[in-house]
Amino acid sequence: MISPTAQFGRSVLAEPKPPPTGLLSMFRKIRGVVRGGRLASFRLLRFATKTQRLMQKRIEATEEELSEILDSLRSQARRGKAASKTFRMEALAAVGAAARQTLGLKPYREQLAGASAMSLGLLAEMSTGEGKTLTVALATVLEGWRGQPCHVVTANDYLAQRDCEWLTPFYAFCGVSVSYVTGASKPEQRRASYVSDVTYLTSKELLADFLRDRLRQGRVRHPSLMTARSLLSGASVSTEPVDGIVTRGLHSVFVDEADAVLVDEAVTPLIISQKYKDEAYAECARIAGSIALALKPGEHYQPDFRRQEVKLTPAGIDVLDERSKDFPPIWRSFHRANEIVRQALTAREFFLRGRDYAVEDEKIILIDRSTGRPKPQSAWRKGLHQAIEIKEGLTPSDATETLASMSFQNFFRLFSKLAGTTGTTKRAVSEFIKTYDLPVVRIPTHEPCVRRRLPDRFFSTEEEKRTAATEEVGRIRETGRPVLVGVDSVNSSELLAKHFLEAGIPFDLLNATRLEEEAGIISRAGELGKVTIATNVAGRGTDIVLQDGVAKLGGLHVLATEPMETGRVDDQLRGRAGRQGDPGSTQCFLSLEHDLLGRFFPKVLLGSCASALAGKVPGVRLLIKGMVTYSQRRNERLARQRRQMLMQRDKWLSESLTFGAS
Repeated sequence: MISPTAQFGRSVLAEPKPPPTGLLSMFRKIRGVVRGGRLASFRLLRFATKTQRLMQKRIEATEEELSEILDSLRSQARRGKAASKTFRMEALAAVGAAARQTLGLKPYREQLAGASAMSLGLLAEMSTGEGKTLTVALATVLEGWRGQPCHVVTANDYLAQRDCEWLTPFYAFCGVSVSYVTGASKPEQRRASYVSDVTYLTSKELLADFLRDRLRQGRVRHPSLMTARSLLSGASVSTEPVDGIVTRGLHSVFVDEADAVLVDEAVTPLIISQKYKDEAYAECARIAGSIALALKPGEHYQPDFRRQEVKLTPAGIDVLDERSKDFPPIWRSFHRANEIVRQALTAREFFLRGRDYAVEDEKIILIDRSTGRPKPQSAWRKGLHQAIEIKEGLTPSDATETLASMSFQNFFRLFSKLAGTTGTTKRAVSEFIKTYDLPVVRIPTHEPCVRRRLPDRFFSTEEEKRTAATEEVGRIRETGRPVLVGVDSVNSSELLAKHFLEAGIPFDLLNATRLEEEAGIISRAGELGKVTIATNVAGRGTDIVLQDGVAKLGGLHVLATEPMETGRVDDQLRGRAGRQGDPGSTQCFLSLEHDLLGRFFPKVLLGSCASALAGKVPGVRLLIKGMVTYSQRRNERLARQRRQMLMQRDKWLSESLTFGAS
């Protein structure tokens, strides 16, 4: 019998408690640092060493004996006896032996330490190539045994399906049912998948199903009452729908690539909306687009690239007053006309094709700037999507009205247990603690990292940088070493690809327009002489394994040709080289024309730096490097502020509006 505490836990709340402030916030931070500090890492490794010795004994047992041990442990977990340190050691040793039996993989000490950290509700920082997928699975089995809804959140649909299918024999041997949900899953498939002990899926699919179920629930406000209703109706062992609800509720979640899911992708809330026809607004958007074309930056409006806002000058206001008569009567007021024209200017100034969106089949497809991946089911709000469609000469799509909305920050704080793993958390530790009460513990690499970081190189123009990058890639390729070239947008990837073609360098191109080939391209990136161009961290979750003989030549070389939006993304790209003790090297080529610098520094200063760079003035390279670091930190600070504003918005909505009676 499951205790009420284990059954409901923190997720019994309809809305998450806001993060503490003042002294309570300081206490949370201190507690989080202590729980994830060096002492915690030392204790986890010592625990893992003992677990490893016990695991070896379990590996030597027969299949029948190991199966009996796993059945006994599962039974103990179902009876609520899984909290002790002794149980955790016995369980991890047994599931580690099961991984050896079913997958042919013997978890090493660092993987056992990472799994132990996650079972304690911590975020395990493990470097690229350290086997995080198996580490997550080890911890997930222990949680799946409890019989509560358990979710594993991955970076994309492909990884959710791949990991689930690969690990199914392992989970089955441990007595845990597993399934996956993707964007293509139909409602009946989703219901069947959520019935499993463990469900693999993306954060977007999980939150969307949660919000849709909330709308179906009507008067049932508490998320965990979904679980209670399922138990009372018998839906926990059946795929029959209960009032159209597909999920079993919220209890525990393990997040792979947690920095991307909990930080980078948390900037934008997920919205459930429905379309409706509004011909008047569509006509207004077209008129606003034509007015925007007649306005000149500096003369009629001032763009603020830091905040991505546009402000009309007095001359621009005069033009708008004159043209406002073209709008339908309801849109002729200055406030409404100003709003829709500024939206058209925002679309023109701040949103670039190939970086922020792509155009496929006469439709706008959003691109995630932190990953370079497309988001085909997403759209911008408040008329921005229609403004961009008009900018591209497309027919504006129907307007939408919001039915339900929640930020990923508030959603993940609903779970009774939140844990996970990632390769780069150094720059976001305080935010994980403050927002999610999720301490970060560093797990050392299984083998020492011997990756070399070469000095950064700086260039005055983008063209100079691409020419130099082409020459460098050609030189390294001649040695037989593979090269991974990182760019920050589809446009950049295609411009660099043109240089490579002219130079006769064969390459694979991975950007947001070739998502279905992502894993295959990345998996081949370690072959002899292979050159791969990839946007940002495309291919995360797929290891780059060096072909035989590559290590002797120096391993994979990673060449970053842009400063990324945050330093963490730079770290992720560098982490592609030198995995599992392999040799490798990284280097950055940076141009003063990059828009990240243009957002935070005036053109006069950048021009002076370009002149100093051409004249080889001492210290100018150090100055530019400092400017890049400053820009990234300012960008990170602005992103944090946006996430905090979203959290406040969700809090205001929960206090001002209702989702049905409590």
